[in-house]
Amino acid sequence: MSDTSPRPDPLAAFRLHGRTAVVTGASAGLGAHFARVLHAAGAHVVLAARRVERVEALAAELVDRATPIAVDVTSDDDLVALAELGASVGGGAVDVLVNNAGIGAPQPAETEPMEVFRTVVDVNLNALFRLSQLVAGPMIAAGRGSIVNVASMLGSVAAAPIKQASYCASKGAVVNLSRELGCQWARKGVRVNALAPGWFPSEMTDEMWTDDSSTTFVRQHCPLGRRGELHELDGALLFLASDASSYVTGSVLTVDGGWTAR
Repeated sequence: MSDTSPRPDPLAAFRLHGRTAVVTGASAGLGAHFARVLHAAGAHVVLAARRVERVEALAAELVDRATPIAVDVTSDDDLVALAELGASVGGGAVDVLVNNAGIGAPQPAETEPMEVFRTVVDVNLNALFRLSQLVAGPMIAAGRGSIVNVASMLGSVAAAPIKQASYCASKGAVVNLSRELGCQWARKGVRVNALAPGWFPSEMTDEMWTDDSSTTFVRQHCPLGRRGELHELDGALLFLASDASSYVTGSVLTVDGGWTAR
């Protein structure tokens, strides 16, 4: 008979004390915010980004339990070095990987250069898969781990009237890759899920929030009538990263104010 009694501390499962988390794209925007949230929940955070001076500044801000590293996610050597550092900090394996690094290239599909399309897919999808591979090996050996792939609501719906075929294609692939890896590695102790934000402030969307037509577009078409605020991703991130989601894998958690429910 299963135990249906409540836990003495229902919030305990969300805490990450003694855990090591790797966050890519941690130099600004969502990545820096995610790193702060994981650190506040008790994790030692490995901060990875190309702009090393920014992750060094963030590590100094966090005071302790933070390790910066310069990483270009399109470099296999850099990804190997990141996985090795994470495993070293984590005592053999990373506990949480947040694949957040990503880029966009808004432009009409009929004129988007193939080199741009390939670059977006390389950063948003190929690098994510490769780092997941590298981190999953030690996770599987340890019999535990959580991978959170930062996708987008635009991995499920078109971006129209914004034109960004490469971004939508790559994020759609991240959504289904998360399902596939979540199923492949489930019985090996590694959970893989996707976090799919809607319209949030970030480096990628900065120009939207200074443009009246863009803010009006979001306000009129989002069921909640506004963009999201960064703190509104905190619960979803901690849920997927922590033991609170111990029976969740291969899932997509969409935080979009109802955008994809329309």
